[in-house]
Amino acid sequence: MALFLTMIQLAWLTITGWQAANASGAFNSGIFIQGLIVLCNPNHVPKGWQNTLLSWAVLAFAVSINTIATSLLARFEGLILILHIIGFFAILIPLTYLAPHANAHDVFATFINAGGWDTQAYSFFVGLVGSAFAFVGADSAVHMAEEIKRAAVVVPQAILFSITINGALGFAMLMAILFCLGDPEQVPTTVLQTPLGFPFIQVFLDATSSIPGTAIMASIVLVLGISSTCGLLASSSRMFWSFARDRGLPFSGQISKVDSRTSIPITAVATTAFISVLLTLIGIGSSVAFNDIISITVVGLYASYLVAIVLLLWRRVTGAIRPANESPLETTIVNAPNSTLTWGPFKMPHLLGIIVNIIAIVYTIIVFLFSFWPPMTPVTKSTMNYSSLVFGFVIVVSVGWYATVARKFYKGPVVEIEH
Repeated sequence: MALFLTMIQLAWLTITGWQAANASGAFNSGIFIQGLIVLCNPNHVPKGWQNTLLSWAVLAFAVSINTIATSLLARFEGLILILHIIGFFAILIPLTYLAPHANAHDVFATFINAGGWDTQAYSFFVGLVGSAFAFVGADSAVHMAEEIKRAAVVVPQAILFSITINGALGFAMLMAILFCLGDPEQVPTTVLQTPLGFPFIQVFLDATSSIPGTAIMASIVLVLGISSTCGLLASSSRMFWSFARDRGLPFSGQISKVDSRTSIPITAVATTAFISVLLTLIGIGSSVAFNDIISITVVGLYASYLVAIVLLLWRRVTGAIRPANESPLETTIVNAPNSTLTWGPFKMPHLLGIIVNIIAIVYTIIVFLFSFWPPMTPVTKSTMNYSSLVFGFVIVVSVGWYATVARKFYKGPVVEIEH
C-alpha cells in the first residue's frame, strides 16, 4: 500500500500538477503578449492558435535557459529577484498615485458574481481556485534539493524567504488593485470583460490614461512571468527526472539520463517541455483554456499535498516521527522506506502542528473539489472545465501502470549514499 500511495501521490499526481504549472506559466505569458498587442493595436483580434504559438516561444526560451545557459541560471534568478522588487514599486507608485480610489466599503463589503452562479457562496468557492493557484509552487525549491548544499537547512529557508517576500508584496499589490478598480457597478462590464486579456492591465490603463505607460507597467509583469516559466521548467523537470530515476515512469532509463558535461537532465527537460507543448494545444479549441490548465495544476498539486499532509498528520499524532537526537546510533539512513522517520531542523510544536495540518487538510479538500467546476454558467463544450477528464485519465493510467508493470520493479524512492 505504501508503494502504491507513493506511485499515485509522489509521481503521477505531483508530476501532473507540475507539468500543468509549467504549461500554465508559458500559456499565461502568451495571453499576456496578446493583451499588450491589443493594447497597442486595438484592431488586433487574438486567436487561440496565436496564444499557443506564443506559449511555445516562451517554452523555447525556458528550455534554452535550462540547457544551454545552465551556468547562468542562478545569476539569472538573482537578477529576476531584483527586478521583482524594483518592478513592484515601479507599478505600485504610479498606480496608487494616478488612479481614483474606492472606499473601504466597496473593497471589503462588495461581492461580484460574474459567473452567473445561483448563490454568492458558489461564486466564492469557484473563484477560490484562482487564488489557490497563486500559492502553488512554493515548494519548488524542494525539487532542486539534490543540487543544493545543506539542503535540509537551505531549502526551508528559501521557502520561508520566498513566502515572506511574495506574501508581503502580493498582499500590498492586491490591496492597491482593489482600491483602484473603479466603480464596483461597472467592474463586471469593464475590467472583467476587458479585451486586454487580464483585468489588471485594464486597471493600469484606467489609472494612467496612457497606453505607453500601461505598456511599460504591464511589460514588467510579463518579463517576470516569462522568467518564472524558467524556474517552473527547472523544478518540474527535476521532479520528472527524480521519479524516472526511481523507475516509476515509462521509459525511465532514457528520462533519468544526466548529461555528463553539465549534470543537467536534458531528456527530462525536453520531455517536460514537450508535455507543456501538448497541454497548450487546449488553447486552440477552448475559450477558457487558461482556466483548464490552472485547474489541472491545482487538482494535481493539491491532491498530492492532501495525501502528504494526511500522512504527516497521522505520523505526527501517533508519534512515529522521532526527534533527530533520539534516532538509534546504528541508524545510517533516515526518512527512507523501511527506515526511521526523524524531524529535520525545522519543526512546529506538536499541538500547533496538528492544528495547522487539520486546517490545511480542510482547505485543500475544498480547493480540490471546486477545481473541477467550470468558471461560469451556462456550461458549454467550449467553457467546460476538462480538468476532471485529465485527472481521471492520470489516475487510470497510473493505476494501470503500477498494476501491470511498475509493481514488479518499483521499490520506492532511490537512496543515494556518499562514501
